[in-house]
Amino acid sequence: MRRRLALPLLLAATGLLAVACAAPAPAASGTPTGSATPDLTGSLTVYAAASLGTAFDEIAAAFEEEYPGVDVKPISYDGSSTLATQIIGGAPADVFASADEKNMAKVVDAGLAATPELFASNTLVIAVPAGNPAGIEDLADLADPDATVVLCAPEVPCGAASQTLLAAAGVAVTPASSEQNVTAVLTKVAAGEADAGLVYATDVRGDDDVDAITPEGAEDVVNRYPIVALDGAPDAAVAAAFVAYVLGEHGQAILSELGFGAP
Repeated sequence: MRRRLALPLLLAATGLLAVACAAPAPAASGTPTGSATPDLTGSLTVYAAASLGTAFDEIAAAFEEEYPGVDVKPISYDGSSTLATQIIGGAPADVFASADEKNMAKVVDAGLAATPELFASNTLVIAVPAGNPAGIEDLADLADPDATVVLCAPEVPCGAASQTLLAAAGVAVTPASSEQNVTAVLTKVAAGEADAGLVYATDVRGDDDVDAITPEGAEDVVNRYPIVALDGAPDAAVAAAFVAYVLGEHGQAILSELGFGAP
């Protein structure tokens, strides 16, 4: 009797083994996050603070590589106050990244977004042309009437931070010009059109045309950057995915490498 059962049992066992061998192997760990949604498609329009230029260009390129079906349009960089005004006025932005919470609040209060999330921080430095020809050493030197100083306008995040920093030091500065974004300040200093200007620490990294001086009290004046996917974005899933990417491991690594602090 046992000999008659041996063949069926052997065939059954062989069949089970064949099924097991044919079954697909489990997915390997470490699969790129984008592979979970390979069908994510659409376009993305981002409005971001001028100080995020290098970082967001890198993040956008990495995001497109992760999601090849997504087209990130050239990012609009400017002062956060300018961008907030444009968005409230109907500019077709899908994502807004501000250099401060005040200008982000304007967009939220206008009913255009729900809950922003902080993703980075930054502090100020004194930028001077390479070699520091005017001999600027600290914030007090910016008050010298013979020094040509450029600052961001007070309504711009870098301008508001500059006023806070100068007030804390008891220094009154009459700028030669008040710029609408931090990039304009840095451009004038780098070109030698100004003896000094206050910009973010991240702006001067890797720029051989300027030197940076960290003023006393800079660590106490911190700009925190919020980001949000705007309501009504045509490709809402794409906008949400980009925000998640900025907040995630890869986006945070890029920001950290470029000198941004944790939120």
